[in-house]
Amino acid sequence: MVAGPDGGDRDADLDLVTLIVARAEPPPSATPEQSALLRLCTTPLSVVELSAYLNLPFSMITVLLTDMLTAGLVTARVPIVRQAVADRSILEAVMHGLQRL
Repeated sequence: MVAGPDGGDRDADLDLVTLIVARAEPPPSATPEQSALLRLCTTPLSVVELSAYLNLPFSMITVLLTDMLTAGLVTARVPIVRQAVADRSILEAVMHGLQRL
């Protein structure tokens, strides 16, 4: 069963780059898809990676993950965004190093 038991719409704040990490081993009541997700998520993986690995559409993955988040089986976190512009001192150090070549 891929849809939740109530069959209703779900609105989790999950996007393609949200990182998912397993918090528990698959319980005996877990569906095959949930068990596969928990096995994959021993290290952080994005929702889009999980969708690709399991060959399931993004919408199905978000339904599964929303149920799993509610049950406390996984955690979701935003990815770490690197600074958009490099630090000036690093750029100057690189420039001086290149000039010495």
